[in-house]
Amino acid sequence: MQGKVEICGINTSKLPTLKNEETMELLRRSRAGDMGAREELINGNLRLVLSVIQKFMGRGENADDIFQVGCIGLIKAIDHFDMNMGVMFSTYGVPMIVGEIRRFLRDNSPLRVSRSIRDTAYKILKAKEQLMLESQREPTVDEIAAALGIRREDVVVAMDAVADPVSLYEPIYSESGDAVCGMDQIGDTRNTDEAWLDQIALNEAVGRLTERERRILSLRFYEGKTQMQVAAEVGISQAQVSRLEKNAINQIKKNL
Repeated sequence: MQGKVEICGINTSKLPTLKNEETMELLRRSRAGDMGAREELINGNLRLVLSVIQKFMGRGENADDIFQVGCIGLIKAIDHFDMNMGVMFSTYGVPMIVGEIRRFLRDNSPLRVSRSIRDTAYKILKAKEQLMLESQREPTVDEIAAALGIRREDVVVAMDAVADPVSLYEPIYSESGDAVCGMDQIGDTRNTDEAWLDQIALNEAVGRLTERERRILSLRFYEGKTQMQVAAEVGISQAQVSRLEKNAINQIKKNL
């Protein structure tokens, strides 16, 4: 996505952005039947779709297709958003867009296996069948590799590549009625949906600060400078740095 100016014929560098208050007003007008407000609301949130689809790039899918599916999720979010929830529209919209894209990828993106690996898997299956006829038992991976003159690792990789995908939610163990799924054995405390959504929310909150406030926070918390050092670099007093820093942090907390 870096450097890509047009997607689906839309110049992304010229997309408008809406403040939360503007979004709410357009939502009210749209619910009242104002189609112009609805179109403005969609166009004003296309940057939200762009920020989401970056997570799904690099998977062999066409960026225009992913963007269009994300727009469907955006429209669904607009239609179902409850303005009485007391949350920002983006907080509700991002999960809706993500869900729509994931459904599309799940339903339309079969696993792609290279021809060389498929050919190897075919040879393995034939060798496995022949070995079973000769020994009347299931051959080991080492026996199959020796029969074909290839590495043990190549046998494992080829067979795994052509195996049918198994859902992470399919039970792999069950005792006393309590099923354990593959998902139960997987843990990632860093790259979770919650952490990713929190990062998007944080980026939006920081984006609402003034340029001076963002610079002060960057100097203080990214470069590790003291308030006195920041004051000297920005050209204001240490007391002003302290006040601006405190106000910026409070504003971020409020927007989150």
